[in-house]
Amino acid sequence: MRTPTSSGAVRRLWFPTLALALSALTSGGALAADTNVLRTRALAATCAQCHGTEGVAVEGQAMVRLAGLPEDYILSQLMAFRNGQRQATIMHQITKGYSQEQLETLAKYFGAKK
Repeated sequence: MRTPTSSGAVRRLWFPTLALALSALTSGGALAADTNVLRTRALAATCAQCHGTEGVAVEGQAMVRLAGLPEDYILSQLMAFRNGQRQATIMHQITKGYSQEQLETLAKYFGAKK
């Protein structure tokens, strides 16, 4: 007599359980990626007042267009503001409020924009 715990029953339950576990792991990764994208976009939105939405400054304005500048250049300028090597009216104060990781994220984000 076969019982519910026999090997056939275990095999029938094992595959759906494995599939469900893999699905949960995959969707968790997608959720983490979505969270990172949202966090990055929110961080970049703090630059919009002066540098325009998505880093695209308004034509004819004094502010620099960030979108499409090389990532290394953006980061070096942010660091120069932060260290006081480059003078500005407010950027030296703003950059001190961000972590190194956040400045790198901003440089990467705007460098990838066109």
